[in-house]
Amino acid sequence: MLPTIEQNFGHAYSSQLPELGHSIARLLRFFGVERLYGVGGDFVANLINSLATELEVLPSSNEMHAGFSACAQAELAGMGVCLTTYTVGSLPCVSAAALARTEGLPVIFLSGAPGENENSGLALHHTVHPGSGWHRDLDAALNAFRALGIRAERLQGQRHSGQPNIAAEQCLELLSWALLNRQPVYIEVPRDLVYQPTQALSLPDSLATLKESQNLNLMGAELIAAEIAAKLTAASHPMVFLGEKLRLNQPLLDRLVRMCERLQLPYAVSWFAKGMVDESAPLCLGSYNGVFSGCAGQEYIDKVADYVLEIGTAILASDTNNAFASGTHRIDTHDNKTMLKGTARWERDIVAVLDALEQRADLRPCASVWCNQQQKLPQGELTSTLGYANLASAINQAQKELDQGFIFIPEVGNALFASFELQALGSPLGRSFLANPWYAAMGTSLPYARAVADELRARGKQQPLLLLTGDGGFNFQANELINLQKQNANLIILYMRNNIFHLGKAGDAPIYACNDERFSPELLIRAYGGQHQSCDSQASLIAALKAAAKNGGLHLLEIPTSVDRDSQSETCHKLNTYIGFKNGQPEATAAWHALCGEGDDWEEAAH
Repeated sequence: MLPTIEQNFGHAYSSQLPELGHSIARLLRFFGVERLYGVGGDFVANLINSLATELEVLPSSNEMHAGFSACAQAELAGMGVCLTTYTVGSLPCVSAAALARTEGLPVIFLSGAPGENENSGLALHHTVHPGSGWHRDLDAALNAFRALGIRAERLQGQRHSGQPNIAAEQCLELLSWALLNRQPVYIEVPRDLVYQPTQALSLPDSLATLKESQNLNLMGAELIAAEIAAKLTAASHPMVFLGEKLRLNQPLLDRLVRMCERLQLPYAVSWFAKGMVDESAPLCLGSYNGVFSGCAGQEYIDKVADYVLEIGTAILASDTNNAFASGTHRIDTHDNKTMLKGTARWERDIVAVLDALEQRADLRPCASVWCNQQQKLPQGELTSTLGYANLASAINQAQKELDQGFIFIPEVGNALFASFELQALGSPLGRSFLANPWYAAMGTSLPYARAVADELRARGKQQPLLLLTGDGGFNFQANELINLQKQNANLIILYMRNNIFHLGKAGDAPIYACNDERFSPELLIRAYGGQHQSCDSQASLIAALKAAAKNGGLHLLEIPTSVDRDSQSETCHKLNTYIGFKNGQPEATAAWHALCGEGDDWEEAAH
């Protein structure tokens, strides 16, 4: 007869073993997780009961939205968690998992699974298994996540009666891997393991200890620092370009901004990094992306800067973030530049160079003077017809009159690309702009908004959220409004209505028709306890934004939006030209070449 754990290791040891469900809850709390987003189900019910004793287990309107909320949570809190049931729950999260992998987000996709004692000859419900099949596939979800390049494992139960299972240690290793590598993981938890004892864990003192345990095995930081110091000293108009990898490393970002302030170095951020610094700061050049930019310091970047210190940008350049391969991204082609990409975990190589730079006595404040002076919207424009073309200027003016910045959450489409013209100000969350232009997953903004609202609530902070969406993107996700209503979120939705999917539209097929003239967003938002107002001018929008920000609650501001050229934002017009060029349209091709300086005036060619 095989011994029990108590017979094998004694009562003192066996009595201190935790149940797996409670151990997972403790692990998530150690990694800074206070809440999970998900949808319940039979295979995950035991895990929900265990986690709910220590964490907020919050509902989402569907599993994909739970995954998107977890992505936003990872952006703001360092790690996000999505909780679902087996296959029918986890497989709908694949799109959110692809987003997490693309954006480099440590999101934990936690799924219930059939118990190990259920693994018999039956085809279990929720199993991806046709009635005519000759074998069962219990690993369909695991393989789906693995196909995206995501680490995916099922926790293992007891294999010998005298030994506790290793599931908690396995879970710790997966969570640590996700955090240190900034990548999502998928974990299946068999439901019969949740209440079983698992090995007790000795955790590090803190997450900082876990990160610091990763040794930097690279040499030469002092030599790189000396090269940077020499080039900074020789330059008359230097600048720093901060990349998107820094948005998930707030301590390093803060150090770099302080360095720029100490040395009076103007700095810009990439498009993917928009919102991670206060764009109203005196030295901030804005969010730069070549010809697509509309930032305050564009002329300084394009024509004046004689040395660029580029820090934390992507190893492999992407078309979206590098002016859509137009060749107009001057930082990409600058002939006097030092690039610190950050190849070590948590950019410890950049930290080493920064340490060496701060020890140098030969660095003095820069003599060049550049000051960010954002101009106020001229009063004469406030009565103009409202559309994407002047949306950003009206919102920027509202921020100035409120003396408070919004947290911007733009939906994929025209709203997203028009939003790059917004001025992102400071935020108590460290981020004032959350979007995913690289992966461009439509239907993320409302799930993102509720995660942002939850994080503000958890930190005891107040800041208005401004969600910008077209009617196409909004209709993807309106069912998430129920959860925003339940949490009493302070959210303003700018609903840009033209009843079509316009970004990239190349014809008149019915597929572009995303709405119906009879649809009433006013009735919809009132059903969720919110307020509705129509805005048709900049003046009315500014007034509505100020009132909504002061009053709080849920507001939808409906803006009739023309698809005429003059009503489109400059960025969107350029992007539609680019899409047409990539699709081989002759007029768009001529306009694109002109935009890139290879032909006639681009405005004339575009018309």
